[in-house]
Amino acid sequence: MKVQLPQLLWDGNTTLDIELPDDWQVEICPMRGATRKPLTIDQMETAIQNPIGSPPLRILAEGKRTAVVIFDDITRPTSVHELAPILLRELAAGGIDEEGITFVCALGAHGAHRQHEFRKKLGTKIVKKFRIFNHNPYENCIEVGTTGRGTKLLVNREVMEADLKVGIGCVTAHPQAGFSGGGKIILPGVAHIDSISHYHIEIAGQGPETMGLGHFDNNVLRFEIEEAAAMAGLDFKVDVIVNERGATTAVFAGDFMAEHLQAVKQAKEVYATEPRPRDMELVIANAFAKANEMTIAVRIGAMALERITGTVVVIANAPEGQVPHYLIGRFGRNYGGRQYPVTTVSPNLRVIVLAPHMDRTFADWFYNPEVIVWMKDWDCTLDYLKGSYGTGTKVAVIPNATMQYFDS
Repeated sequence: MKVQLPQLLWDGNTTLDIELPDDWQVEICPMRGATRKPLTIDQMETAIQNPIGSPPLRILAEGKRTAVVIFDDITRPTSVHELAPILLRELAAGGIDEEGITFVCALGAHGAHRQHEFRKKLGTKIVKKFRIFNHNPYENCIEVGTTGRGTKLLVNREVMEADLKVGIGCVTAHPQAGFSGGGKIILPGVAHIDSISHYHIEIAGQGPETMGLGHFDNNVLRFEIEEAAAMAGLDFKVDVIVNERGATTAVFAGDFMAEHLQAVKQAKEVYATEPRPRDMELVIANAFAKANEMTIAVRIGAMALERITGTVVVIANAPEGQVPHYLIGRFGRNYGGRQYPVTTVSPNLRVIVLAPHMDRTFADWFYNPEVIVWMKDWDCTLDYLKGSYGTGTKVAVIPNATMQYFDS
């Protein structure tokens, strides 16, 4: 049988066709909202002009001289180039001059972007017209205070010095915080590395049982994020939900907590995997939206195996490679960031990564990347799999394994 999978979100958004043997028991397991219809620009504008729990942005902008637009980076599918022009029109209507507006990329602990990435996220016109800065987690951060759970919060200076703080992001299932979006644009988005480290290690250690893909309601990281964003004074937030191709299907805007709660309510339905794969021998996990953070796909693939034992094939077509991560990445032969190594490939798990643009450091988020089997195309991958699997093999295909989650 032929299966079509999305690939190359930021490089043409094309389709990969893979063939699977007809005598395998194949179950295709998409997210429930895979085929939702994209919004028009007019529909996005209507949502932003009618915010949740907040006055309209143009009202918030009145009397302000400067504004910062904080946006998520290339590891997220958000079509910022569609949303940012709407926000700019609202800021202008409120009286803020273009010279008073800057953009800051909420990298968290990810590596800095070049103009190439900014053009993809923001569009050429904005890159030409406005100052766009990478967040630097090591320098130029201002101390805001200390959260109730003990995080000393330091936030990007350009963000903190702006009269009005506006964020653009997306909501998808997240392996620690349950769902992304909301105040996460502040912590870890534009926070200092010390704050980011404390959040990921000490705060996570206060409630590890509350965390995980889709675990949101009582998530200790979620509560820390919300407190930090409130302390930093995030004034207005836009969050989107996307379909199987990364197209915007819903926009939530306004007060960052109020809009995020409504966005997550919808996200729980949209990104839930249906059917939910169980007790599989082999899982094909397509990393599509976050192919540059492909380790996420290994996790959800393993959860679909019987007793987390078997084979996960991750399809990770990422021409840019894996995003540098200063907290969990490796930066030498056997050492890395403060949280390195964040994960290890279990001896019960065989991981195969199909990476047409693989480099030697592609899997260095794992402590033991040497156990991974590497493939450059699907034909070679299938030939390899046929050496271990035959008639009746139970196979699950997860088309968006870096966005989906299991709700049961």
